[in-house]
Amino acid sequence: MANHDTGAHKSHGGSFKSYLIGFLLSIVLTIIPLVVVLNDMMSRNATLIVILAMAVLQFLVQLFFFMHIRDEEKPRYNLMTLILAVVILLTIVAGSIWIMTYNMTAG
Repeated sequence: MANHDTGAHKSHGGSFKSYLIGFLLSIVLTIIPLVVVLNDMMSRNATLIVILAMAVLQFLVQLFFFMHIRDEEKPRYNLMTLILAVVILLTIVAGSIWIMTYNMTAG
C-alpha cells in the first residue's frame, strides 16, 4: 500500500484557547448590538452603524478564529476565493441598490 499523505492536505486545527477566545468575542459582539437596541441607547442611524460594525467584526472573528484564514499556506486559495466572493457580493448589493434607487425615480 502506498502512503498517499503527501502533506498537501494538512489539517489546520485550532487550539482550545483560540476557540475559546473566538467564542467569547462572538458572544460579546452579539450582545453589544442587542443591548443597544433593547435599551434604545442611540438614535436610529447610530444604532444601525453599531449593528453593521459589530457584524463586520463578527465576520472577521469567524474568519480568523474558526476558519483559520491566517493559517493557510501558500498558495492562498481560500483567501482568494473569499475575496472573489466579497467582490461578487458587493457587486450584487450595490447593483440592487442602484436599480431600486433609479426604479423609484423612473415611475
